[in-house]
Amino acid sequence: MMICVYGAGSIGCFVGGRLAAAGSDVAFVGRERLARQIAGHGITLTDLHGLELNVPAPRYETAADVAAEADLVLVTVKSAATADAGDELASRLKPGAVVVSFQNGLHNAQILHDRLPGVTVLPGMVGFNVVDRGAGWFHAATTGELEVQSDPSLDDWTAAFERAGLGLVLRPDMEAVLAAKLLLNLNNAVNALSGLPLKEELSQQAYRRCLALAQREALAAFDAAGVAPERLTPLPPRWMPALLSAPDALFTRVAARMLAIDPLARSSMWEDLEAGRTTEVGYLNGEIVALADRYGTRAPANEQLVALVRDAEAGGRRDWTGEELLAELTA
Repeated sequence: MMICVYGAGSIGCFVGGRLAAAGSDVAFVGRERLARQIAGHGITLTDLHGLELNVPAPRYETAADVAAEADLVLVTVKSAATADAGDELASRLKPGAVVVSFQNGLHNAQILHDRLPGVTVLPGMVGFNVVDRGAGWFHAATTGELEVQSDPSLDDWTAAFERAGLGLVLRPDMEAVLAAKLLLNLNNAVNALSGLPLKEELSQQAYRRCLALAQREALAAFDAAGVAPERLTPLPPRWMPALLSAPDALFTRVAARMLAIDPLARSSMWEDLEAGRTTEVGYLNGEIVALADRYGTRAPANEQLVALVRDAEAGGRRDWTGEELLAELTA
């Protein structure tokens, strides 16, 4: 059976590369830039625990036709490209194919489902950060797991993920898991605006207070919508804003696991700004703004984060200190 990673950037190359290195038949579909790199260097995979793997000659295509051969399709495109991905896959997928959305945001699996009638589409979540270090080298800079909606269609695939060291966590309620991941991903905007590595940013109370503001608004919006985020960290989601607001010395002691991050790790939103690409801020902080508006709550901090990232996309500031950013969000 063959696996296609559709939209193979940092996450897609790391997940697909692990599967290929463990013996699965994997084809990658992605950008011309990465196709050139990987043609010359293969795919190299590392992580903060010392993993070192190489896939010397992966099948990396820029056209989606290879998806027609796939029994399992892992969609890892940015959220803004989900609808186009569904339209492109609709004319190619064979009967019985299974599609998993390993994307940020809340609604990508539904968007794919609407465009892929008769195909099993499952929501999933990637719980770790991957950094593109160039020349086909992808580094997992945090720990975490792959989680996906439990479904019998995955029975034939769990062994392949286990061989690759990517055991799937099967969840009965992925809506709650995606809500919890979104709470964590609200930091992407703070990190992108700080211009700092994740570990350095999260080590400073002022930046964490910015994230705590965004999370409190998100929790209020989730309450109004009747969504209870799953627990993905040692602390329940509702305790996170208080911990994030704690002084640095206390946070460092209590949240050691949150700071178990490669010192060079950055958010994907920072990488998008660095590369001049449009970010996913509208599908992260913007999702909270939309949810708050729909259910009559308020999300001014998230609204301002969206505005600041949009300004950064247009060439605006990307070097906010924690104190400056906090003042901007509480003005």
